[in-house]
Amino acid sequence: MTDSQWNQLLAVLRGEQPDPTPVGFIIDSPWLPNWCGHDLADYLTCDATWWEDNQRALETFPDAWFLPGFWSEFGMCTEPSAFGARCRFPRNEFPFAEKVITDVGQIWDLPVPDPATDGLLPFMLGRLRWAQPRIEAMGHKIRFSVSRGPLNIASFLMGTTEFLVALKTDPESMHRLLRGITDFLIRWHALQRETFPTIAGTMVLDDLVGFMGETDFLEFGRPYLRDLFAADVPVKFFHNDAACASSLPHYADLGINLYNPGIQTTLPEMRRLSGGRLTILGNIPPRDVLATGSPAEVRAAVKRLLEQTPDRSRLVLSCAGGMPPGVSTENIRAFCEAAQTKAEG
Repeated sequence: MTDSQWNQLLAVLRGEQPDPTPVGFIIDSPWLPNWCGHDLADYLTCDATWWEDNQRALETFPDAWFLPGFWSEFGMCTEPSAFGARCRFPRNEFPFAEKVITDVGQIWDLPVPDPATDGLLPFMLGRLRWAQPRIEAMGHKIRFSVSRGPLNIASFLMGTTEFLVALKTDPESMHRLLRGITDFLIRWHALQRETFPTIAGTMVLDDLVGFMGETDFLEFGRPYLRDLFAADVPVKFFHNDAACASSLPHYADLGINLYNPGIQTTLPEMRRLSGGRLTILGNIPPRDVLATGSPAEVRAAVKRLLEQTPDRSRLVLSCAGGMPPGVSTENIRAFCEAAQTKAEG
């Protein structure tokens, strides 16, 4: 993000209401490389391809904010790789990390990785070091430390079904696992901030939060997300595009001030549940409108959301979740054009 975009984001988080309402998207490997005509494997493994694709997005859509911006990542393999997960990188499919834990007894001997040396994390930092002068030459800066959340990572290390069942059958071991993952993530975010002093935001993605009710969230989600969002930064950005109604009322108490949801809960209901304390990044349907709809349908959806939202404070227009595969240039331009609708009064 540029200094101007960053300052506008901070203003939105303070409750100011820019006119027109800003547009922002989470962009990463599910959408970006194929939009540019590249295979996912080339995007993830080649610095030049990764740079070219991110640069092209910024130059094509200068009026949109891209979050986190120049995301150095290896898909869902990123953090599990530090725990020794075998990572698979098909030519043009999403990468996948194989399970590390096949028995809950292994958890008690699972070492906490060193983010400076373990797995793919040094390669992530190395890519950003290489890109930093190029990013800043474009007028942008590295703004966010980024990771998946502790429950999300646990589900990759164990398997989603196995993890969710173990929350009920062996809660003590699950707390041990989540504590170790969280301690690792705190060190990982701190290392990113130390390496790039321009970072002033924490971004965490954890859809597993949406797979549990409020009681389980309070026990297994809240304490670890609270610790992860404790860093002294002005932007605390959380993504969960699974169900959120059970956990959303607690997000602001964890320090979160920017939230990217799914489509399960309406914008007015999310505002009610959060007490109006969260800035929402959303909430146009990603697949059925932004990816597969026509430009006219995208424009209509954005205009309808704006017409139904007289109070546009703490709102950044986006799709629900990250940019999905298959979204066309024409549809993104239609989205940005429709967002220029001025607030009445």
